Amino acid sequence: MLKLACTTAFIAIISTAAFAAGATQPTIPPDSVTVTDWYKQNVYDPKDTKIGEIMDVLVDKSGKVTSFIVGVGGFLGAGEKDVSVPFDAVRVTTKNNNRWYLVMNTTKDELKSAPGFTYDRDSTTWVPEKK
Repeated sequence: MLKLACTTAFIAIISTAAFAAGATQPTIPPDSVTVTDWYKQNVYDPKDTKIGEIMDVLVDKSGKVTSFIVGVGGFLGAGEKDVSVPFDAVRVTTKNNNRWYLVMNTTKDELKSAPGFTYDRDSTTWVPEKK
């Protein structure tokens, strides 16, 4: 019974907050993409060499994407290092077949030498790697 009451209260609070804030819009803004268009996507250098993979998309409290966590190095995830890069450091480029891909103006070695981060499940945040 307590579980049902808590669930009902939670739904009521969420619904009221969303309704009060005018949380819907009649159309989707043009050129919008989903987070899944970025998450787990490969990142390339300007010479089309793969330099890493987007491991996480970081969003501030206002909902603005601020950074990407890029996994670099390693083999099949072993020995991989996660680094933080600013959102505007990654750009979308279109290939010949009109498919887009992600490019950074850096090299794999530069990413490997950047400070690393690990995800702390207790604080649910990315924290600097311990050496």
